[in-house]
Amino acid sequence: MKEYIMRGVTYTSLALLLILFSVSCKTPHVQRMTEDSVTDLSGRWNETDSRITAEEISNELAAHPWYNTFTSQNNGKKPVIIVGMVTNKSHEHIPTETFSLDIEKSMINSGRMSVVQGGSKREELRAERADQQNNASVGTMKAFGLERGADFMLQGTINSIVDQYGKEKTIYYQINLELTHLQSNDKVWIGDKKIKKYLGNKRLK
Repeated sequence: MKEYIMRGVTYTSLALLLILFSVSCKTPHVQRMTEDSVTDLSGRWNETDSRITAEEISNELAAHPWYNTFTSQNNGKKPVIIVGMVTNKSHEHIPTETFSLDIEKSMINSGRMSVVQGGSKREELRAERADQQNNASVGTMKAFGLERGADFMLQGTINSIVDQYGKEKTIYYQINLELTHLQSNDKVWIGDKKIKKYLGNKRLK
């Protein structure tokens, strides 16, 4: 009798192991999506927040009076902008470099602003020019001192507030950006973008 019981326990254990193994080895469903698809699985900052915020900032920059003032004073010349530091002061890790690139992309795609390279990438470009002085032919080497100087610098911060009660939570993001004239240090534009998300079982109106 004991032997039958032991066999039953063994078979049951094997069956459970097989079930667990099959569940753990189940291939997840993968679905390709378009780049501009709106996704929000965790409620955290994601690529949709970055892209939409960058597009709205670019549109607001071009629609603000500073833009027409600059172009009218410079014979229709497009303003040259360098994107400076965007500081993450939120409660979570946010890849600010990706957000900065989204801003640069939106400004360039608008066709109304020029963007110049900054930071470590600019230093890499300068190192390449320095190398060309010794290793490139005279006809192809790029000279020093011919970089296009930026007219304005865009800088900003990302802040967040989390409010939680039980299993319900709201996450509030505020992105503040400032555009400063590099010659005079005048702030010519201050903008912000607010994003609020609710995580819970209720369907809010």
